[in-house]
Amino acid sequence: MNKVGVIGWPIEHSLSPVMHNAAFQALGMTDWLYDRIAVPPDIVRLSLRELRDHGYIGVNVTVPHKQAVMPFVRPDDVARAIGAVNTIDFRSGVGTNTDADGFMRDLQAHGMDVAGRRVVVLGAGGAARAAVYALAKAGAQIALVNRTFERAERLIASLGVDAAAVTAETAARAAFDLLVNCTSVGMAPHVEASPWPEDVALPEGVTVYDMVYRPARTRLMAQVEARGGRAIGGLGMLVRQGAAAFALWTGVEPPTDVMMRAGEGALAR
Repeated sequence: MNKVGVIGWPIEHSLSPVMHNAAFQALGMTDWLYDRIAVPPDIVRLSLRELRDHGYIGVNVTVPHKQAVMPFVRPDDVARAIGAVNTIDFRSGVGTNTDADGFMRDLQAHGMDVAGRRVVVLGAGGAARAAVYALAKAGAQIALVNRTFERAERLIASLGVDAAAVTAETAARAAFDLLVNCTSVGMAPHVEASPWPEDVALPEGVTVYDMVYRPARTRLMAQVEARGGRAIGGLGMLVRQGAAAFALWTGVEPPTDVMMRAGEGALAR
């Protein structure tokens, strides 16, 4: 049996197993299995060694381990640039990051070309690092909004990209084309929360990409739609970053439509 999986803490909420296993089934890859593996933060190194030694081909890495695993793998150029690993191949010992690729592929799937566009990114954590890295490579004009201004500036400096740390008020006055939520604000069970300040009016007609996918329609998405904008949820990014890992491990391109339907079904349940 070829085993892969996802590690995190907690991990019960992960949709990755249902999506990957649906793809294995659709492709007739009955000798492949994707597990959900709970790994406490204090035994990350030991757990990676145990998984490798017990026949796992690779793992996805989710919060809070994306940075913690970096000393124990050989991070590739993308992982080093972003500063986080979300996919490990135990056969080579290489750790990479497919979040940026998954994000951009899903934007493209929704007809979004960010080259030359003004983009506001909310947050300054690991997801924001991947988004800013990808958007900068694609030629977007980036403004970063975070509760802690200094943290936003540190993210920009560490990535070495052309971006500006601004307030939400400044971003709204300058207008923008795309708003990307890279925070967990609005995620279930706190579905009434929004990362956009209540006292700052959203520009009309913008597109929001909310990386939150649980619930499928967040408060932020509703706010943007109320202003005549377009809202895109984060499930597609999850599917496409997972598809990149799938291809890395197996050498086979998975059916993303099957993975998407499996994820939607799991969310509905």
